[in-house]
Amino acid sequence: MAAIDCGTNSVRLLIADVSGDSEISDVTRQMRIVRLGEGVDRTGRLSEAAIERTRLALVDYAADIAGAGVDAARMVATSASRDAGNAADFRAMVLDTLGFPPEVITGDEEARLSFSGAVRGLTAEAPYLVVDIGGGSTEFVVGERDVEAAISVDIGCVRMTERHLRADPPAPEQIAAAEADIEAAVDRALAAVDGARARTLVGLAGSVTTVAALALGLGEYDPKRIHRARISAADVAKVTAGLLGQSAAQRLEHPVMHPGRADVIGAGALILRVIVDRVGVDSVIASESDILDGIALSLA
Repeated sequence: MAAIDCGTNSVRLLIADVSGDSEISDVTRQMRIVRLGEGVDRTGRLSEAAIERTRLALVDYAADIAGAGVDAARMVATSASRDAGNAADFRAMVLDTLGFPPEVITGDEEARLSFSGAVRGLTAEAPYLVVDIGGGSTEFVVGERDVEAAISVDIGCVRMTERHLRADPPAPEQIAAAEADIEAAVDRALAAVDGARARTLVGLAGSVTTVAALALGLGEYDPKRIHRARISAADVAKVTAGLLGQSAAQRLEHPVMHPGRADVIGAGALILRVIVDRVGVDSVIASESDILDGIALSLA
């Protein structure tokens, strides 16, 4: 199986074997920061440069898929592709590059795929509140084995950075404006999915896993150490404050920091910190299993 997730900030590939009991065995798992959604919040369109960056990544992914001889493949495109006025140009590029079109899925479907990937094999206390912090949007999903309620709201690390955190490092008034914007969206989302009844908060995607890596004090990014690590609310707050006080260049000095994430991680961490505060939990579980795994499972 080959699964591709194309979001606002990154495009990722998972080639895996999926067994009859839904066990996923990775063949390869890759990520490229392409910033497809750069400027979409302001212009409403995908830039030619962003589409070209994405195309170059997909050319390499197409070669990997062909070399692996996969029997099924699916690409989903999320927030930026939903919002863009020229999404048809993006879809045409993908079809030409991969030989099959992307599925520009709804926020609800994005949430469901993320949930199925995140809770696979999870033994923490249910119900779960799964939050997937992306570049353009954040998905909130509540359920036990299956999704019971889901919503997608337009707060993401790229969107909040471009909208509010323009200085480097961001100014206090910019942080305050971003926090107010995030709080309003989080409160609306939690009310919509009845998030207060969840017993365990699970966080997905690069903002969450990077915060977890920093909280754990890792000397290098280690998915095995990060996956299912429980990060305290106090540590989330401490890491967030530190990142927001640093420039992008200073953030790059952290050995776990991906170069393409340094300029937007402050906003991503702030979204996570606000969610932890508003839900009122004392910790969040970071998960390396996410929408990519959900896409692979949907193909099985």
